[in-house]
Amino acid sequence: MSAHLALTQLVPFAAEELDKNKVTPGVLGFVVFAALALAVWMLMKSMNRHMGKVSFEEAPDPEAATPAEPASTKGK
Repeated sequence: MSAHLALTQLVPFAAEELDKNKVTPGVLGFVVFAALALAVWMLMKSMNRHMGKVSFEEAPDPEAATPAEPASTKGK
C-alpha cells in the first residue's frame, strides 16, 4: 500500500512540471513511425522486384506489318 501512496504523492509533482505547450510523441510515436517506415521500405523493395520482371518492349502491331491499301481503291 505504501507504493500506491508514494505514486499518488508523485503524480501532482509530475503534473506541475509538465509543460502543456510542449507535446512530444514519446516512445509510442517512435514505434509507430518506425513500423510505417519499415512497411514502406518493404513495399518499395517488392515493387522494385516486380518492376524488374516487367518487359517494356512493345509487341509489334500485326496490322502495321501488312502494307495498307491506297485509300482510292477501298471504295471501289
